[in-house]
Amino acid sequence: MPFRSDDLVDDIMRSAPHTIRVFLRFRMACVGCPIACFHTVDDACREHGIDRETFLAALCENVPA
Repeated sequence: MPFRSDDLVDDIMRSAPHTIRVFLRFRMACVGCPIACFHTVDDACREHGIDRETFLAALCENVPA
């Protein structure tokens, strides 16, 4: 799995911009948020009430071949 729950949200979006659509699809306000450089995926999912495993699976599904 290329993404983990302890990865920083900002690092994910910067290194894999195609994942931004996943954050938006889950209605997460992480895109452009100044806290994204401090929040892990686990933090963001908890803050937005999203199941972490479901979100991580969606991120991984969007990895280009």
